[in-house]
Amino acid sequence: MSNLPSLCRTAAVGALILSRVAEGLPHGLFDRANDHASHNSHWVDIWTSMPQLTEPANLPDPPFNGTSTVFFNSTIRQTIHSSIGADLIRIRISNAFGIDDLTITNVTVGLPAGGRAGSSAIEPETLKIVTFDGQPGIIIPDAGLVVSDPLEFRVEPQSMLTVSIYLEQGQQGGHITSHPGSRTTSWMAFGNQVDAANITGPSVQSVEHWYFLSAIEGWVSQESSGFAIIGDSITDGRGSDTNMNNRWPDLVLAKMQSNPSTSSIAVLNQAAGGNRILHDGLGPNVISRVDRDVLAQSGIKYAMIFEGVNDIGVADADPVNQTLIGDRLIGAYEQIAARVHVFEIPIFAATITPFGTPANSSVIQPYSSPVREQTRQRLNAWIRSSGVFDAVIDFDEIVRDPNNPSQLAPWYDSGDHLHPNVAGYQAIADAFPLSLFSRFADGVDRLT
Repeated sequence: MSNLPSLCRTAAVGALILSRVAEGLPHGLFDRANDHASHNSHWVDIWTSMPQLTEPANLPDPPFNGTSTVFFNSTIRQTIHSSIGADLIRIRISNAFGIDDLTITNVTVGLPAGGRAGSSAIEPETLKIVTFDGQPGIIIPDAGLVVSDPLEFRVEPQSMLTVSIYLEQGQQGGHITSHPGSRTTSWMAFGNQVDAANITGPSVQSVEHWYFLSAIEGWVSQESSGFAIIGDSITDGRGSDTNMNNRWPDLVLAKMQSNPSTSSIAVLNQAAGGNRILHDGLGPNVISRVDRDVLAQSGIKYAMIFEGVNDIGVADADPVNQTLIGDRLIGAYEQIAARVHVFEIPIFAATITPFGTPANSSVIQPYSSPVREQTRQRLNAWIRSSGVFDAVIDFDEIVRDPNNPSQLAPWYDSGDHLHPNVAGYQAIADAFPLSLFSRFADGVDRLT
């Protein structure tokens, strides 16, 4: 396989980055970026969050949700968990689902107090101002995305970073872009508090939600890269602990960070609870978002999909509809793999995990059905044997009950019979084969 096309793309993008970095930035910062470039560096996402249209039930509570404006005169302080480290970063802010301009007034970054996820306080000496084309704020048009100027700020691997955003005007209407499955506490308060050591005042509220942030990029060595994971609530961390970053991708990251051969690979969670492959629901369907959430991300070298359970579970539990949904999912998997392979990116897949209700359970899993179980088994057999994906990790085998394979093992069941608990997520991470990254380090042939 020739690497010429990717090398040409890298050179072109690198030249563009240097020209953009040079515009309107202090000379010292440009020198720093130029120094990094001389060592074959590039931009790689070190954290991502899948942008979604905020459902009415997930909009902020009053007074932050007014009759016509959301987050008027409001500061939002959010903490995120970086994958790999960087000395130079950029912030990406998304208005993907806005139907009006999103006016960003001020943004700062800092380290959270004590390095804790979900903290309302920062270490004041670490505070830095984020700029956009040299200005403190920017107007993002509806459906738009902006990237901040590069900022010298040291982020350690697997560390927390605080981003504070002030919206003087707020956003008109109820269409805002966010990620409700943050599993991390964010803080909201009236007034401009982006440079405050702690978010204070009678208006302060907390919520497990990220708003407007879609990625943090790091200017890192050419050896560094990203691993994007498309998924649903199981990947988004339902069943994990708030502010503990123990979703299964987080635990895979921890394993990768302890191995020198994989410690330069960022794990990027592009999942959303309730997400489906074929139909919009909680977030855009996978067919429509694979370009945005994988192919358009900075520095992606590996991809993975672990999704399909919601398509099975939402489809009617009769043979006709389940046969149709199985056929369509197989076709969709083939489409997703083909599109990712165009960019010579390998794509891994995981088998669909069980969702059967145990006979003695008082909690009924709505997806539980013999005909849906047949679809799950059919799709898993196809995922394992089709050869469409470059590697398959058998999550089903890892977390299923050996005595009742249509159900999660009791010791891995979060209680709803669909989502694993933290022990289940740890089992997935323990079984995840890190050898895949060296095996596919040179990419794949774009004809596969």
